Formats: sequence, C-alpha cells, structure tokens
Amino acid sequence: MHLQHQRWSDLSARRRVGVVVVSAAQLALTAAAYRDLARRDADEVNGPKAAWALAILVNWVGPLTYFAKGRVRS
Repeated sequence: MHLQHQRWSDLSARRRVGVVVVSAAQLALTAAAYRDLARRDADEVNGPKAAWALAILVNWVGPLTYFAKGRVRS
C-alpha cells in the first residue's frame, strides 16, 4: 500500500478542522504534562524528571505514560 501525501490545500474543510483539533489536543496534553512535571518535587516522580521531560516529547504516548506511570501516587 502506497500512501499519497496531500497538501493542506488538498484537504477538505472537515479534515482541516480535524487536523487542527487533534493537534490542539496533543499540544494541550503535552503542555499539561510539562506543567505537572515542573510543579512536582523529584520525590513525587517515578524516576528522573529529566527522563520524563524527554519522554513527554513522544507524541501521545509520552504524556499519557507520564500521567499513568510517572507520578507517585499517595
């Protein structure tokens, strides 16, 4: 299967909105993860904070993994 690349101008208005919404959600999730990480002390994070800061950069997987596994539960 060969994927064809489309230009922004080739996308329908509905697809453009979808891309913008999904991109905004990903950016918001990443920002929330970084904000949470920055506000926590090192002892409230499972593992090194620097490693989590890098992991959060991995699209959806990083922030979701941080929220699921990176924070110490009390």
